[in-house]
Amino acid sequence: MKLNMAAAHLMIELSGWERLWAVHVGPRIVIPFDEIEQVRTTAPETTWRELRAPGTFFPGVIKAGTYYTDRGRTFWYTKSAENVLCLDLSADQYYKQIVLTVDQNRTWADRINQNRR
Repeated sequence: MKLNMAAAHLMIELSGWERLWAVHVGPRIVIPFDEIEQVRTTAPETTWRELRAPGTFFPGVIKAGTYYTDRGRTFWYTKSAENVLCLDLSADQYYKQIVLTVDQNRTWADRINQNRR
């Protein structure tokens, strides 16, 4: 997975395998900076009431795909509880939250916060 920043948006580029595990059609997710409400380096709480549709889940190995929760539609691509980057998005976005495992998650959180102001 690659994260790229342009003047007005954050682009998340998924590899072929990542798209396969997440059952995600497109190679990228583009999020305008002004649609990002909050950036965190912790994963949101999960419950048994989450509906995975479509996606992949192997406990302790991978959580990938679209999940429907009480928070709204969430995109996950995590392989561990460490190095999490969580983006809370505005109500008019397709996903209300995006949760990723990325190297240097704190650095990415700082960079995104600087651009969304």
